[in-house]
Amino acid sequence: MKFTRAFSLILAVVLAPFAAAAPNTQPNTIANSAELKQKLTETLSVEVHSLQQSPIPGLYEALTDRGVLYISKDGSKLFHGSLYDLDKGMKNLTEAAMAGPRMKMIKPLEDNMLVYKAKNEKHVVTVFTDISCGYCRKLHNQMDEYNDLGITVRYLAFPRRGVPSANADEMEAVWCAADPLTAMTEAKAGKSIKTAKCDAKIAEQYHLGQSLGINGTPAIILEDGSMIPGYQPPKDLLRVLESTN
Repeated sequence: MKFTRAFSLILAVVLAPFAAAAPNTQPNTIANSAELKQKLTETLSVEVHSLQQSPIPGLYEALTDRGVLYISKDGSKLFHGSLYDLDKGMKNLTEAAMAGPRMKMIKPLEDNMLVYKAKNEKHVVTVFTDISCGYCRKLHNQMDEYNDLGITVRYLAFPRRGVPSANADEMEAVWCAADPLTAMTEAKAGKSIKTAKCDAKIAEQYHLGQSLGINGTPAIILEDGSMIPGYQPPKDLLRVLESTN
């Protein structure tokens, strides 16, 4: 079964059996963990990084290379989407589950980031970007404003047309340029960048973005691992960063 077809299951199918359940106090041990991981891998062709109890009793939370999935205890039902806590101001529990793992998963690619460092650094954000998207260009055009506010911006590549693609090749040319920071500015201004090849790990960056639940650009990862999907003006981003510290 293809990944996208499997996600056509509706929310009610999975959550109905658990709607009246009491708060989850079960220990975080799953007897059939190996079997459930194998089923997810074989059925959906995903890599399962971890499997643990979800906030809903009887429903397990799987962190995969396609984001968070929820699977029933017997492995017969699957849910893909966000869980919210009605008693905590509609807190997005799925997003909260991804926050910590995101920073650990990003770390191995830190050497491949294009970094626009603030002189008086107060905050660091990681932005998955594409050279052709309008709001990515708008964000980049305001780079000096972000930096002046003490916000360092680290770029990772997320070619929206996937890998391989001409889009990915263009981003590789930016990453492999003699001066990648200048090349990024020129590319986002619509200028053509000379083809270049190197070990930029564009595919790895793209697949990491997918694992983190990213499906559009820009996607801004904050210092605590939470994500803002979309453009944020410099002062608005600063307010968010200050409120999370």
